[in-house]
Amino acid sequence: MGDLGHVESTVLVTGSPILAGGSTVSNMATATWNGSVIASSADTVIVEGNHYFLRESVVADLVPSKTTSHCPWKGRASYASVQVDGATNVDAAWLYEAPFDAAKAISGRIAFWKGVVVTDE
Repeated sequence: MGDLGHVESTVLVTGSPILAGGSTVSNMATATWNGSVIASSADTVIVEGNHYFLRESVVADLVPSKTTSHCPWKGRASYASVQVDGATNVDAAWLYEAPFDAAKAISGRIAFWKGVVVTDE
C-alpha cells in the first residue's frame, strides 16, 4: 500500500477509459496469495500502482478488521484479513467505503498488499 501520505494523480480504470488520459486499458488483473487466486477481473481501478477490485471479483474470504488508516486525498481506509485454505493474511486487503471526491472511483473496491501478488495480463 505504500506511504499513505504520498499523493499521486495516476488513476486508471481497466476495461473503460482512463480517467486522466482518455485511453482504454482492457487487461485482466489477478490477485493471488498462498497459491490461490483470490480475485480476478478486467474491471479494476488502478491508483498509486494498486488494483482496486469490485467486491464481487474477490473469491477469498475476507474477515473485517478494526484496523484503519487515513490518506489525505482518499480518506479513511478499512482493512480485512484474507483467508485461503485455512491460512490467514492479517490486514492484507483494504478499501475506502466513503472516499473523498478525488477518489470516488475506488469507492467500495478492494485492494491488496502484504504478499498478495497482483498481475496485469
